[in-house]
Amino acid sequence: MLLHETIDRIQPTDLRILAQVQARLDRLTKPIGSLGRLEELAACYVMITGEVNPKVPRGAVYTFAADHGVTVEGVSAYPSAVTPQMVLNFLRGGAGVNVLARHVGLEVRVVDIGVAFDFESAPGLMHRKVMPGTKNLMVEPAMSRAQAEQALHVGIELATEAAQEGIGLIGTGEMGIGNTTASSAITAAMTRRQVSDVTGRGTGIDDAGYAHKIDVIQRALAFHRLDSTDAMEVLAKVGGLEIGGLAGLMLGAAAARIPVVLDGFIAGAAALIAVGLQPRCKDYLIASHQSVERGHRAILDHLGLKPLLDLDLRLGEGTGACLGMSLVLAAIKILTEMATFDEAGVSERRT
Repeated sequence: MLLHETIDRIQPTDLRILAQVQARLDRLTKPIGSLGRLEELAACYVMITGEVNPKVPRGAVYTFAADHGVTVEGVSAYPSAVTPQMVLNFLRGGAGVNVLARHVGLEVRVVDIGVAFDFESAPGLMHRKVMPGTKNLMVEPAMSRAQAEQALHVGIELATEAAQEGIGLIGTGEMGIGNTTASSAITAAMTRRQVSDVTGRGTGIDDAGYAHKIDVIQRALAFHRLDSTDAMEVLAKVGGLEIGGLAGLMLGAAAARIPVVLDGFIAGAAALIAVGLQPRCKDYLIASHQSVERGHRAILDHLGLKPLLDLDLRLGEGTGACLGMSLVLAAIKILTEMATFDEAGVSERRT
């Protein structure tokens, strides 16, 4: 069974080579520790990949798109029609994630895992639809357990294919009107926090809409009576297809020892599912930034992840992941391209 085989293949990161990497970082032409978290990132990349002298990896951002049945409850400021419209924008290269990916030198791969629209074939679009959107999570499960597992399989397969192509750094992105509602429900269930503590305004709803959104999520959680220790149940009953796809991507990447740079709130909710299924997956995740969405802080705290940036972002798509990936690439170059004191003939600090 693909999911269980992938979970079993995820091993702890390689702490044995940390001392070797740290020794080189400390010998670079700079005061020890003066490049701060860039040094931490370099060490993190090496421990994940097992490559002491890594090459700058080829990177790709996977933007999963899906629709959500809960939008009939009026939880978003935008109609569901925006989901396929934005997918077409991604494919034309006109979205925020496209701009930032070009800036960093990354490829954007758009995955239709559950959009309620039939796309024609197009360069950069991956047709992996499980079903055309989830059901209304407030009154019934968003999807069956089998459909949730199928979404996870999509992500796992894409990560496996990426590894076979030689991709060494993966970023996460998403698009789906209504997905902050699903993500807040997942976050409340998995972290056991109050719904009001983990629910934000998403695409920009007003005060009345915000209160209604909280009420919808509270009623959904009361209806489903979720077990926080059963990540698959949480995903199936209140999740989203793109969230399942992202969780699978994280698990598949971890099994292949590929670092995953998380985007914001929705990617964070997917990380809760992935880590819920296999706790070792956490060590393969890098948090690019802290989103304005209030639930994102709860996710990062729960997972013990420290974001690289805090830029008041709340767009999604993979925009924050692109910026985080640029820092990972910079950290690798520091490790491999910067001269040591011996190599540069520079005098060291007096002892």
